[in-house]
Amino acid sequence: MRIMLDTNILISMLFFPSKQFKQVLDYITRNHKLVLSSFVINELFAVTDRKFSSKKHIIDSFLSDLTYELVYTPYNIPGNLFEIRDINDYPILYTAIIENIDIFITGDKDFLDVNIESPKIMTLIEFMEKYIN
Repeated sequence: MRIMLDTNILISMLFFPSKQFKQVLDYITRNHKLVLSSFVINELFAVTDRKFSSKKHIIDSFLSDLTYELVYTPYNIPGNLFEIRDINDYPILYTAIIENIDIFITGDKDFLDVNIESPKIMTLIEFMEKYIN
């Protein structure tokens, strides 16, 4: 499966590491294809700059050591594929759709309310319960 992570999951993995996060990341990279979008990586740097500016160097190390497929989020995106409360999240899910992502893992409730067939949108806990435990 191709599995994409949202920015909030990456932030948690980087700055609030836990056994759960390590377990999920290890499971995905060993058994599936981890996919990150250019939009999510840009957002990761922006959020880190705002909230954890002294820790920006951690991102480079993390991304350099991680095995993943990088996909490009287009700038010109049609706005009629699905409805989402926070329009700023639209490019992330749009990218997941056009890149044929199987599972999108997020902690953002705005994504969980979106009604689409694919990708399957899951929280980290839902993913762990279904695939790891």
